[in-house]
Amino acid sequence: MKKVAFYTLGCKLNFSETSTIGRLFTDAGYSVVDFTAAADVYVINTCSVTEHADKKCRKVVKEALKYAPNAYITIVGCYAQLKPVEIAEIEGVDMVLGAAEKFRIVEYISDLTKNPKAVIHQQNIEKVNHNFIAAYSIGDRTRTFLKVQDGCDYPCTYCTIPLARGGSRSDTIENVVNRATQIAESGVKEIVLTGVNLGDFGIRDGQREDKFFDLVKALDEVEGIERIRISSIEPNLLSNEIIEFVAHSKRFVPHFHIPLQSGSNKILGLMKRRYQRELYTERVATIKALIPNCCIGVDVIVGFPGETHEDFLDTYQFLNELDISYLHVFTYSEREQTAAAEMKGRVAGSTRADRSKMLHILSDKKRRAFYQSQIGTVGEVLFEDDQKDGFMHGFTKNYVKVKAKYDPVMVNEIKTVKLIELTADGEVEVAETGEVLAH
Repeated sequence: MKKVAFYTLGCKLNFSETSTIGRLFTDAGYSVVDFTAAADVYVINTCSVTEHADKKCRKVVKEALKYAPNAYITIVGCYAQLKPVEIAEIEGVDMVLGAAEKFRIVEYISDLTKNPKAVIHQQNIEKVNHNFIAAYSIGDRTRTFLKVQDGCDYPCTYCTIPLARGGSRSDTIENVVNRATQIAESGVKEIVLTGVNLGDFGIRDGQREDKFFDLVKALDEVEGIERIRISSIEPNLLSNEIIEFVAHSKRFVPHFHIPLQSGSNKILGLMKRRYQRELYTERVATIKALIPNCCIGVDVIVGFPGETHEDFLDTYQFLNELDISYLHVFTYSEREQTAAAEMKGRVAGSTRADRSKMLHILSDKKRRAFYQSQIGTVGEVLFEDDQKDGFMHGFTKNYVKVKAKYDPVMVNEIKTVKLIELTADGEVEVAETGEVLAH
């Protein structure tokens, strides 16, 4: 039996697609093995958002060939769509597949003979614009990442995703509900909804047929799934009706991840974001009014062209005053074929790094404050299959990471616990698992 191994760079969407590609190989008679094992085929799923995509890709290829020097190396994902020729020149790479081709990977890998020159199968991104391919991860983790939407129609000046994944397109509500039901029957307790622009769900063949809120209402009725988590949603698409629904939902958890990118209206304008910071303030206030214990995560970019020291301080102060729980901080890096790469006012690399460090410290402060606010409460924790120093970890509905003494029986189980102490490493210890404890 031939063996295949995978390595995924980037977002939850990439993880869902890697898992789906893995099932294609299994159906074709391959055995999926760990990346560090010797395999006949290595598939590397790349990202164009993270910095140094080329460097990371080269490093992973080198690692794969260390485990199996004669293995067949295939590169897929966003970076493969954007830079196929560049990737094909990496020593050891045998094939590069674009966005439209990656789900036909087994057809392309009929012969594992290594050639002197890599083969490229990649077409213009316009060809995938009306073609939604479903994907979900299963068996990889305690929770399942379920892809319901792909592509993006937003012209943000720093972003290559529309070039790498095409225009916004979605699955049907019926298909998503059926897939969620199948996932529930497999024993998975939590589904994380993923997409490039998740809140834009409902476009098929270039026409809007549904809204994301319609999908939320339908999924809330799926029996067998304990939790549904929204991975990320744009502030202009996070409507009050969605927030109000989640506040009283049977399955949707009190956790929103809402990209901000900048707290300066000037910079938001240069980025061509579809809101100003006043709208963001309103969204956070509404969430906290309706769901006081809700966890709110924020994406923010530092060092965007034209961002002065005053603009950064504006962002810092804005975030400092917001009732949010943590930050995902991205240091701006130039991307070819984007408008921002041609903008004036380039920020020095050292300045970008300093600003990133400040926001990482702020994020730690925000997370600890949020965790501290939950001490003494009783919550339901879904425990994961990990073990470190005799402890296992899990997350409450509102995304507080807790640790408890390792017990294999608790893996993929939801237990009621009392949050008792915030440790020095920023995790929360629980009193015990099982019965509800009195406050």
